[in-house]
Amino acid sequence: MGIKPKNMFYASVAVLALSLTACGPRVTNHGNLPDPDILADVEVGHVNKSDVTRLLGSPSSVAPFNGETWYYVSQRTETVAFFEPKVTERKVIVVRFDKRGIVNELKILDLKDARDIEMVARKTPTAGNEIGLLRQLFGNVGRFEGAKK
Repeated sequence: MGIKPKNMFYASVAVLALSLTACGPRVTNHGNLPDPDILADVEVGHVNKSDVTRLLGSPSSVAPFNGETWYYVSQRTETVAFFEPKVTERKVIVVRFDKRGIVNELKILDLKDARDIEMVARKTPTAGNEIGLLRQLFGNVGRFEGAKK
C-alpha cells in the first residue's frame, strides 16, 4: 500500500509553505517611542524634568557626566534567516535641560543622523603571564588538599 499522489501533493505544498514562512523577515522593536501628540506637549522653556517624566516616561539613557541630557531611544530591526539583523528604523529623542531643570532643547534624530563608529583594535596590557587554555584546565591538578581534621 503506497502513498496516494493526492496526499503527496498536499504534503509537498505544506512543506513548501512552511519553508517559505521560515525565511520571512522577523521584525523586532526595541525601546518605547513616545506618541508625537504627547511629544508636542514638551514645550521648550516651559516644561521641567518632572513634567517630562510624567509625559514621556523615564529616559532610555541619561548623559553620564552632568545628567542634564536625556535620551529616548527606539529602533526596529529585521532579521532574515541566519543573516545579520538590519536596522530599518531608529528614532532618538534628545531632551536637554538647563541648570534650573527646564527644557532648553528638544531634538529628534533618525537613521539619517547616525554615524558609524570604528572600534579600536588595541588590547589593554595586563600584569602577569598569559595563561593558555590547557594550563587553565589542568593548572590546579594536584593542588587540592584534603579536609583538615
